[in-house]
Amino acid sequence: MAASIHDTVSRIIASFERGDIPEAIAYSMFPIPNIPSAKWSLLNRTLMFLAGTQDARGFRQWKQVGRYVKKGRKSFRILVPCIVKTENEENGKVESSLRGFMCKPVFRFEDTDGEALDYEKLQLPDFPLIERAEEWGISVKAIPGNHRYYGYYSSNRKEIALVTPEESVFFHELAHVAHEKVNGNLKAGQDPLQEIVAELSAATLCRMVGKKQEDSLGNSYRYIQRYASELNLAVNNACLKVMSETEKVLNIIIGDCSEPD
Repeated sequence: MAASIHDTVSRIIASFERGDIPEAIAYSMFPIPNIPSAKWSLLNRTLMFLAGTQDARGFRQWKQVGRYVKKGRKSFRILVPCIVKTENEENGKVESSLRGFMCKPVFRFEDTDGEALDYEKLQLPDFPLIERAEEWGISVKAIPGNHRYYGYYSSNRKEIALVTPEESVFFHELAHVAHEKVNGNLKAGQDPLQEIVAELSAATLCRMVGKKQEDSLGNSYRYIQRYASELNLAVNNACLKVMSETEKVLNIIIGDCSEPD
């Protein structure tokens, strides 16, 4: 058991060294409601995200919802407290005390099969420009939503994850991919300038190739306004500030897909 704890802690340290932790913590802060991992500690939800899933459970927990672990699939481990109950000799009350931690094996949703879960109902459409993501080696997948974010781009995992079929959200995340190609990397977290570039690019792409641009313009304005306020800028000034970067992003997405110099 000590070896398992050592392996789990070593995995966390390795994630720090790779720079995965800020991204993992950011999305682990908002767990999906009504599933067992929603009650886990932030550390364990972070381990779950690093394992490449938004839903992980023990073997029996999966069995309770009519799913089973596929043959040959391996678990990953989370840390759970070891609570010992003892009777107080003076007052006779039963007291609980923490004696340390132990590892518990859990399996990813992606490593199970069986009954469909409620959050699996989302079907993604054939987005315009999805071929750009494919050409760049980026997978696009639907994930269960928690009403706190609508999608994300994980640079480390090379994937766009969406909780909505809205084209504007896909374009926003695709713009992050392109912006990373322009600059070589993205800043960790919700950097205001990066978010404005992505949303301005998404609004432009909706007008150029999307089908629902009128429905998303108001949301785009409010989104940009929120991040512009963090920079103490008006919306128009914030957009002007990132116009050059936005042009580079759009050129990569709708151009000939050539790499920036």
